[in-house]
Amino acid sequence: MLSPKQASDRAHDLVERARRAGADAADAVYGANSSEGIQIRLGKLEDVERSESEHIALRVFIGHRSASIGSSDLSPQALDELAARAIDMARAAPEDSYAGLAPEELVAKGPWPNLDLTDDQGPIPQALRAMAEEAEEAARAVAGVTNSDGASASAGAGVFALATSHGFADGYESTSRSLSVSVVGGEGAGKQRDNAWRSAHHGSDLPPPAEIGRLAGERTVARLGSGRMKSGAMPVVFDPRVAGTLVGHAIGAMSGSAIARRSSFLLDKLGERVFAPEITVVEDPLAPRGLRSRPFDGEGLATCRRNLIEDGRITGWLLDSASARQLSMHPSGHAARHGGGAPGVSVGNVHLVAGSLSPAELMADIKEGVYVTELIGQGVNGITGDYSRGAIGFRIVDGMIAGPVSEFTVAGNLLSMLARLTPANDLEWYRAINVPTVRVEGMTVAGD
Repeated sequence: MLSPKQASDRAHDLVERARRAGADAADAVYGANSSEGIQIRLGKLEDVERSESEHIALRVFIGHRSASIGSSDLSPQALDELAARAIDMARAAPEDSYAGLAPEELVAKGPWPNLDLTDDQGPIPQALRAMAEEAEEAARAVAGVTNSDGASASAGAGVFALATSHGFADGYESTSRSLSVSVVGGEGAGKQRDNAWRSAHHGSDLPPPAEIGRLAGERTVARLGSGRMKSGAMPVVFDPRVAGTLVGHAIGAMSGSAIARRSSFLLDKLGERVFAPEITVVEDPLAPRGLRSRPFDGEGLATCRRNLIEDGRITGWLLDSASARQLSMHPSGHAARHGGGAPGVSVGNVHLVAGSLSPAELMADIKEGVYVTELIGQGVNGITGDYSRGAIGFRIVDGMIAGPVSEFTVAGNLLSMLARLTPANDLEWYRAINVPTVRVEGMTVAGD
């Protein structure tokens, strides 16, 4: 794996080769990853994995025509061949008046803030195994746990670099550490399964393995004796594990490409109040050690902290250069590169600002409702906002969590759901999208 400086130099070299081969403009993206993982099941080593990958992708422009191509061979001869093939492909491609690099005057300049994304204390396989064993042992020690799907611990590292023909060339590196446990409780047809996991850039930011294991065991046992829900309209409370998906759907609908294609349920809602009043959703891609922190976006534009939603209102679309041109706007620094091809859109670390009520206070006046801890299926229409997903959780009766329930569906429309969303005060900070417990009024629950 190359260092960030070596990677950006290699990407710049490929761009120069493309220019010499006849490209009017070009950019190149380098990505490399390595990881190792240990899986334990029932106290025994079940699997050991190690992987490494390295890839460079080139995008060239000839007038309004463009093409992308990639390779894992980084030798000088291979890069020359890559540039020549990309030029041939671009000449045969259709014209796209919106395609192109980001405006040169918007390209960011370093130095970048220290985001502290690398952990120098890389765990050895024996340490990963010990973490997984400790986590699974703690989960299996919870009364009512009868089997295990296993525990896994992993460590990884990655490098990303970008170079463009209008002068940008830079890269950064990051590491990852993760631990997960999944166990089974009960017997026969009454078996239930649940899990717990954590992921961070630094191993020191992970909770103790025994804590993760106990949480997995307790969640599993809490599901035992699961019953069924009655159908009807009622408040639905979303656990922080799944509440972030609601904000995620809104972020997807704010993508510039979705707006340009007119395929978003938030179309024509810019500046309008779509969340409940006083709701704020913050993005901070410069948060130290954040899971989605990055100093610049996939087109070389600076990233920054901003409110995506302020007082319930959309403050702007999430734009790469192509969608910005389509909408006659400016790119917003949200371009993302995943291998080759044109940029997509992604956000940095996101959180919904917590409310003032505890989860118990949020549920206190609910006569009959449901607390959702897991969502199943993909029943969300990004164009209309229609929402229908299978769910697992607990009944709420007279303001209190009652017995576990499963095999039911929660449904509504995202526009009305977001407008009726109330957050609790239990915001956690270890996910890419951090959202506290939230209550949504007037949803339809389909059970028995």
